[in-house]
Amino acid sequence: MDIRPNHTIYINNINDKIKKEELKRSLYALFSQFGQIVDIVAMKTMPMRGQAFVVFKELTAATNALRQLQGFPFYNKPMRIQYAKTDSEVIAKVKGTYGDKEKKKEKKKKAQESAAAANLAKKPAVVSDYPTMMHVPDNPPNYILFLSNLPEETNEMMLSMLFNQFPGFKEVRLVPGKHDIAFVEFESDTQAGVAKDALQGFRITATCAMKITYAKK
Repeated sequence: MDIRPNHTIYINNINDKIKKEELKRSLYALFSQFGQIVDIVAMKTMPMRGQAFVVFKELTAATNALRQLQGFPFYNKPMRIQYAKTDSEVIAKVKGTYGDKEKKKEKKKKAQESAAAANLAKKPAVVSDYPTMMHVPDNPPNYILFLSNLPEETNEMMLSMLFNQFPGFKEVRLVPGKHDIAFVEFESDTQAGVAKDALQGFRITATCAMKITYAKK
């Protein structure tokens, strides 16, 4: 149990029915609120199912994620999180791809992913990025938010994970047949406003900056 703090966290007790790509996207959406993610490793092989590794750029981000998401109900199963063992072959390999020797080989392949990771990690906190979003016509404040410009792969789980970090969160409602919009309900106008400001322009994928307005009453 006494494993030294590490940039990489190891997660198990994950629902093993989730497809690898969806799992990685959902982990990204959930863990990127704590800091820049360098990589996520999830494998399909039987011994590794239900497990994943999330590699953070900063040690403090890994520590905060471990503390705050311990036992988080992820796809209806509580996550078990610990620091990865430093001698883990998988992690050594992942970290190696970001070492100086390997950087040239991986540069083209990883450049876009890293840029997307940086955007995901920075977007909610960088207030200076928001004015471009502010010209979106808005309605009077109320407790339901209207989300638009969502990527095609967005699902209820991803949005719930993003918004339930804010007090007063009640539910996410998707619109059948329309993948790019959704509604999020809070207990009060004020609580909805906090989430709206914090996640305005958040990028679930590199190309789609989420637009948030108050829903029409």
